[in-house]
Amino acid sequence: MTDQRYPWHASTWQRLQQSRQRRHHALLLRGKQGIGKLDFANTLAQALLCQTPDQAGYACGHCVSCSWFLQHSHPDYRLLTPEQELPDATDSAPATKKPVRKSSQISVAQIRELAGFLELSSHQQDGVRIVVIHPADALNQTSANALLKMLEEPPGDVMFILVTSHPQRLLPTIMSRCQQLEMPAPSEQEALAWLGQQGVEQGDYWLAYSGGSPLNAADLAHAGNERVQLIATRLAQGHRLDPFTSAGEFSAIGMEEVMTALQKWLYDLLAVSLNAAVRYHVRDIAALQALSKRVDLSMLLAFQRQVDDARRSANHPLNNELQLEHLLLQYSKLFSS
Repeated sequence: MTDQRYPWHASTWQRLQQSRQRRHHALLLRGKQGIGKLDFANTLAQALLCQTPDQAGYACGHCVSCSWFLQHSHPDYRLLTPEQELPDATDSAPATKKPVRKSSQISVAQIRELAGFLELSSHQQDGVRIVVIHPADALNQTSANALLKMLEEPPGDVMFILVTSHPQRLLPTIMSRCQQLEMPAPSEQEALAWLGQQGVEQGDYWLAYSGGSPLNAADLAHAGNERVQLIATRLAQGHRLDPFTSAGEFSAIGMEEVMTALQKWLYDLLAVSLNAAVRYHVRDIAALQALSKRVDLSMLLAFQRQVDDARRSANHPLNNELQLEHLLLQYSKLFSS
């Protein structure tokens, strides 16, 4: 966990520092996915816990508090996420080495565990305690109501920082008890400049493919290039696509990533078919144009809805390869031979 700063957040940081004396007990950081909201939240948390922040309000990085924070062991900091491993619900023998599944929600048990943390005093004189919740939209109804009670009567030295890309999924009562901070997305020029500093080649392509999210663009350019190219190459085959071979290749990539990639491809295929601009696949325009001449538009629209439904259950423990075989078989039938 390091102090991550992005140039497009500089003005937001300055405004927050100027209102420091009037800061609310709960902040809600909301904005586009992939722009560094969680990094901003953690940079703020470290700064608030720091014993000797600099003139701009950032953490010094040297004090005991910063040392604790950087070692992921600060006693006055808690991060709540759904990224915890849970035993398989069908596994009655905990000692067996069956695969674990990832939770997609922040549970009420996690929120209730905060009660003990909130009852403690800060480990630093006149210090604060920080709770970061990411993504806040992963709260279910029960855990959201449990958090609401804490937000209604918070201890004086505790700050909650909620982070979300989907504020519409939060309880209105939770939102009303937070100071909402709209986190700006970078301009295209800012994003491309930052990607260049990260050593990303073809930054314009990866930024487009990531929907304007520079952090996602950097991750894909560094780690996902071959996967993205494989998916696009297979889908460009249209009616010649082998659903069974491709399903095996796609399943190895991961259901969620494949479904997102398929949605983006279908969006661009529909756009080209309607003489609109490509949004994601700016280097695959020729392939998309060729496919648009063979695609059945009504079948494409119906299939797009089918994929949207399948995307919502991408993490469900189904046989992913069978599901992909079915979807890719349907995809190949969209095109005339």
